[in-house]
Amino acid sequence: MLKGFFQVPKAHNEPVKSYAPGSPERKELKEMLARLQAAQLDIPMFIGGKEIFTDQRISIRQPHKHAHVLGQFSRGDESHVKLAIDSALQAKEKWEAMSWENRASIFLKAADLIAGPYRARLNAATMLGQSKNVYQAEIDSACEIIDFLRFNVQFMTEIYAQQPISSPGIWNRVEQRPLEGFVFALTPFNFTAIAGNLPSSAAMMGNVVVWKPADTQIYAAHVLMEVFREAGVPAGVINLIFVPGPVAGKVIFSHPDFAGIHFTGSTSVFQNVWKTIGEHIHTYKTYPRIVGETGGKDFILAHPSADAKEVATAISRGAFEYQGQKCSAASRCYIPESLWPAVQSFVIDDLASFSMGPVDEFNHFINAVIDEKSFDKLASYIDAAKHASDAKIVAGGGYDKSKGWFIEPTVIVTTNPQYVTLCEELFGPVVTIYVYKDDEFEATLELVNSTSIYALTGSIFSKDRYAVDQATYALRNAAGNFYINDKPTGAVVGQQPFGGARGSGTNDKAGSMINLLRWVSPRTIKETFVPPVDYRYPFLQES
Repeated sequence: MLKGFFQVPKAHNEPVKSYAPGSPERKELKEMLARLQAAQLDIPMFIGGKEIFTDQRISIRQPHKHAHVLGQFSRGDESHVKLAIDSALQAKEKWEAMSWENRASIFLKAADLIAGPYRARLNAATMLGQSKNVYQAEIDSACEIIDFLRFNVQFMTEIYAQQPISSPGIWNRVEQRPLEGFVFALTPFNFTAIAGNLPSSAAMMGNVVVWKPADTQIYAAHVLMEVFREAGVPAGVINLIFVPGPVAGKVIFSHPDFAGIHFTGSTSVFQNVWKTIGEHIHTYKTYPRIVGETGGKDFILAHPSADAKEVATAISRGAFEYQGQKCSAASRCYIPESLWPAVQSFVIDDLASFSMGPVDEFNHFINAVIDEKSFDKLASYIDAAKHASDAKIVAGGGYDKSKGWFIEPTVIVTTNPQYVTLCEELFGPVVTIYVYKDDEFEATLELVNSTSIYALTGSIFSKDRYAVDQATYALRNAAGNFYINDKPTGAVVGQQPFGGARGSGTNDKAGSMINLLRWVSPRTIKETFVPPVDYRYPFLQES
């Protein structure tokens, strides 16, 4: 095999298209939305490079038009999980032996396919299947997944380039091996980019993958799988299965070749996964890598010196973009008494201007929540707030599921710092405000730090640098991504590595080299050019 020290194209963040009226991307996307809504796809699993259909078909509905069926997917069972594992292990030897530059080329091509011919289709699939407006889709299913693919290739080469020093007569080197076994990628509904990154980042490092997306993301996951196949990912390297979580877990977590899980989802599921892995630890060939990004109860804290309009805009965007269905969405806010009247007025004005409706009408800022289960959960919290003695709704509070699962952006104000919606993750367009006395900033810092089990994102708004410094230190463990005078959402690959600790996960920072290091196992090699031929050391001589 020919060799060379190759330099990959330097990664850059994909520009966000505007989709302004009259723009070519708007025209193309509108046509794609119409085309997809006029068809019904029959979506198979992909195992060992083959399309797998089953007799059980599950309908895929648009959350904002739940009577409209986009297609159906084939539901798998235990046999398909076993087949996916076998297919992955059969593909493993050739895939991990492939030179790294060829693996890099595959995923760089995938990025260019999404940036070009697949952009409109992947965005449209995300919009229709996950109820994202055009901007939320563009920053997710176009720009972020493109960024993940390109930056991960660059991070991969930087990892391979990290080498130890060598003494005279010795050559020390480190090689990065893929994990011994297969990786399980379990991905969520809310970000197509996450659904693409979790299996591809592990595969890029030479691993083989069994990938199970959330049912409510399958419509876009199907497009991602088509991209991977067209880019040249060999059969069996990434296997896409549509099975219930417990069915997948039963087979995967008892398999001796299980080598790791790349997970984004709920804290409770991740904790159960960790427990199950622990119960089976004696059956595995190696200790599995457990990488998870889970829930959040993300905060905005305003200091009395903050600008009210800036705080209000952070709430309006941070809490309600994509209906609050981001792990990083602002869901609890701590506002000083002196600032609250102005902040409240600005937020209420913003919400009054929000338009809510289906995604193919581009004027809507708010769309539907993902499904009826989420809708019913959110409605129950809103109803409870309407009757609470220590909380009141100052904006929103309406909901309607007659045509789509629509929840009005809702602002709850509470006098109870332990009120349920300040503590529990809701994952919807509901934000709770606690108004504190201006002279209790320090006590409020402790309140922010101790109220939630989570530690994903958070932000401080202040024009007082001493207050910023104080909050940054006091809240050092309260958020893995901390923002100063900005909303706590919108991490960009290569700029703000993303992840949190405590109940929010293992903080392995997607969008950075840190994450890719979890999918390799280093081997150190020491080569001595002229080995010694006498065991005796000089100190053994008498004179």
